[in-house]
Amino acid sequence: MATYTKYYAFVENLAEKVHNLGSDTLKLALTNTAPNQSTHAVLADITEISAGNGYSAGGAAITVTGSSQTAGTYSLTQSADVSWTASGGSIGPFRYVVLYNDTPTSPADPLIA
Repeated sequence: MATYTKYYAFVENLAEKVHNLGSDTLKLALTNTAPNQSTHAVLADITEISAGNGYSAGGAAITVTGSSQTAGTYSLTQSADVSWTASGGSIGPFRYVVLYNDTPTSPADPLIA
């Protein structure tokens, strides 16, 4: 069962207008190191798996097709699941998937969850 872990910096970044979740480029990156929600703030703070064999550094973009809010809960809708296909060798290992925003430049690549 997957567990959602929100990075603490994400809350501050929302208040400081870093994110526009409905239009920014959101990506998923793979790591084998447990997330630290209190100290990790940007993609450079995590140890991403090695690029190659079908996995690109920085991960893969998700396609957001809509967003909505109901009773204080904000939801994003994506058009399709993200997948990686190994080619020429294996991908990984990885244990964690990290959601981050690839659009902002200050801070660059802020982590979400």
